[in-house]
Amino acid sequence: MSAERPSLPPVRLHTEAELARDALAAPLLARAVRLARWAGPGTRVGAGGELVDAQLPAAAEHLGLGDDEDGAAYASEAWRLAVDTGLVDFEDPDDESAGDGAGGEAEGTVTVGENLALLTSGSPGDVLSIWLDGLEAVHADATAPAFDDFADLIGEDGSVDFDALDWDPEEEAEFLDGVLTNLYLLTLSEAGPADGPVPLPALAASMVVPEDMAEPTDDVLEQVSEAMMRLDDQFRVLEPIGIVAYTPVDEALLTEEGEEATPPADDEDVTRYGMVRLTPLGLYGIRERMLEAGVDAPAVGDLVDKGADILLDGIAYYPEEAARTEVGLWLARHGTEGAESAAAELLGAARGADPRAPLRRLHCQQALALVGPEAEPAVRALLGDPELGGLARVWLAERGAADVPAPPESMIFWLAVDTIAAQLDADGDLDELQELVEGLSGRHSGFFDQVWRVEHPATPEVLEAMGRLHRDRKIAKEARKAAFKARSRAKG
Repeated sequence: MSAERPSLPPVRLHTEAELARDALAAPLLARAVRLARWAGPGTRVGAGGELVDAQLPAAAEHLGLGDDEDGAAYASEAWRLAVDTGLVDFEDPDDESAGDGAGGEAEGTVTVGENLALLTSGSPGDVLSIWLDGLEAVHADATAPAFDDFADLIGEDGSVDFDALDWDPEEEAEFLDGVLTNLYLLTLSEAGPADGPVPLPALAASMVVPEDMAEPTDDVLEQVSEAMMRLDDQFRVLEPIGIVAYTPVDEALLTEEGEEATPPADDEDVTRYGMVRLTPLGLYGIRERMLEAGVDAPAVGDLVDKGADILLDGIAYYPEEAARTEVGLWLARHGTEGAESAAAELLGAARGADPRAPLRRLHCQQALALVGPEAEPAVRALLGDPELGGLARVWLAERGAADVPAPPESMIFWLAVDTIAAQLDADGDLDELQELVEGLSGRHSGFFDQVWRVEHPATPEVLEAMGRLHRDRKIAKEARKAAFKARSRAKG
């Protein structure tokens, strides 16, 4: 009965202003900005825009990393990001200047990039756009091959022997994107870690262990170990851009150089094997990458300016809290003055005989619960409506309204079928669904003698489901008989 559903749950993002502040505070981007402001006419760069080795100590000193043994490496990394994000521009050396640099190497010139000013004078969206360029560059770095001596890869003709790297760039990028998607899903999952970190072994296993494998084999465990160490390197690269908060694998676990860490036993401290979580900025960044790849990755607030029909269809399979928040934002946009018209628009969008209509009506009823008494005229106008009259009575009764007429029997049975159809489409909790089925069928004597005649598109499917779900075998049999009658009637 269910229609096509979004592949991902909705994410609740921080505001653009908050995300932009987080982006500017990311250590790698902050260092890149400092170096871009430090650079001048005397800054010496190579043919690819990289700082020449002789400049790295001064760059590290400017970053306050002069005494750090890795200061030059951090400075080089930050400078590359400044180039990749347009904070600085460079011109390659021309033929006349070739050989002017130290050691006879050609050197280029540096100018301030136009994006540097945008970080202070631009909008939060401008800042985030620059940060996303940085994320793309860092993502590429994280999937780049590791090698001890690049010279060994250079052939006699000067070309790079990529086959010797045993590296497939598309495969590496796909692996990392898959890991980040799993981390995104775990972060959004109601059963997931919420704001807590995810153990690296669990994340590695999600990429390696087949879903139908009850107990991993030794070979699979070895693959998990290799994936853990691969991810340990990659998350160390990604953390400075602000996408994740990462606790690396405890180096004491690597008893020999190059040895992978073995996944922990249940009684071991799993934090020693690495812990990672997406930051709010990371959630934003991964979603933007997925959207660019054509993935349906909804966010709470996406539907605030849409019509009621799009709203009710859009929240059809949202978790309850996310759906309630989305509706609240939509109603807030209409304001108290527009509450009656908003209610009328919701009720109008709830109509229909298509497969998703019952779930739209259920969400309409839940949405109306958030509307104030201003909606009463719009609701009362539908008391005689065959589709919405029952819904209208429920809303009025819950608010203690006077002069609510009793529904005709046909409306009671129609509403019962519609309610169960909506819950079936929503794939709700099985126990709750069974209680609903048994409650509705037990509330009315001769329920199945009447309900198969209900003029509702979902009547046969609902009765078949009641036959499967009802725990009383005799009543379940009555439901199946009624389903047969309903199907025969529909064909006739």
